[in-house]
Amino acid sequence: MMNGLKGIHHVTAITSSAEKNYQFFTYVLGMRLVKKTVNQDDIQTYHLFFADDKGSAGTDMTFFDFPGIPKGVHGTNEIAKTSFRVPSDAALSYWVKRFDRLNVQHYGIKEMFGKKTLSFVDFDDQQYQLISDEHNDGVPSGTPWEKGPIPLEYAITGLGPVFVRIANFDYFKEMLEKVFEFKEIGQEGSYHLFEVGEGGNGAQVVVEYNAVLPPARQGFGTVHHAAFRVDDRAVLEQWITRLDEFGFSTSGYVNRHFFESLYARVAPQILFELATDGPGFMGDEPYETLGEKLSLPPFLEPKREQIEKLVRPIDTVRSTIEFTKE
Repeated sequence: MMNGLKGIHHVTAITSSAEKNYQFFTYVLGMRLVKKTVNQDDIQTYHLFFADDKGSAGTDMTFFDFPGIPKGVHGTNEIAKTSFRVPSDAALSYWVKRFDRLNVQHYGIKEMFGKKTLSFVDFDDQQYQLISDEHNDGVPSGTPWEKGPIPLEYAITGLGPVFVRIANFDYFKEMLEKVFEFKEIGQEGSYHLFEVGEGGNGAQVVVEYNAVLPPARQGFGTVHHAAFRVDDRAVLEQWITRLDEFGFSTSGYVNRHFFESLYARVAPQILFELATDGPGFMGDEPYETLGEKLSLPPFLEPKREQIEKLVRPIDTVRSTIEFTKE
């Protein structure tokens, strides 16, 4: 019996500046930096993890800051937009005022597939939206950052639907349904809504059919990959076998220390990861000071001195700051 995907695990994107990225996610979005580490395949590159209060699977967006990478170009064949869940429609009204006050470009409250949303961009033109959980059923969301700057009734609690823009929709639909066991549950124009597992905002992918735009080009301001949740190593091994049987070229098993993974290029420029829910981010830092020191997995610890010379220091201490919720 195949154990299916449980929903979204994380989204990883590329930023032009780890410092600006930290400021935006901490002080504007009020998400908690739960891990400051490096790209395990490129140790001169920061890898920052922003999540809920406890660093729960399904709540984190992560960023690489590859040195010297050019700006990305949005187009077709890309993971185009990342969603964040907020508790209610009223929360979106709060965020409109907050974005206006902090000069964050946004596009107003709209409705899509019966849910209220608010799209916005950051300093890199990275595409995001907030989505209301008011009429949502399915995968539970996380816990807002207790000591962050956002009133808890309005704060971000996890990841919502991932948007994919694709030129060959028929192939992508067949791949999602036959390989990953998603179901199409809605369509609005060129947008198709798919969900997996318990469904709801935390387990959905919105696929936009677009054969008009030129292909996207990856760089800062674009998404690197999207990851989906599996229970544990045993289930991950089942998926490795399954993807091999479908003819996908995969990474095979990868131990990322914070979770265990499998990567597969599922369409042109679309990289999916499957990742285990655990062990999580609490193993090497106490709850109170998560993300404040440079955290390295055991296999990189012997290179700490070298790595600390390669990456410039970023002050991410927040345990001494008293945030005013506003």
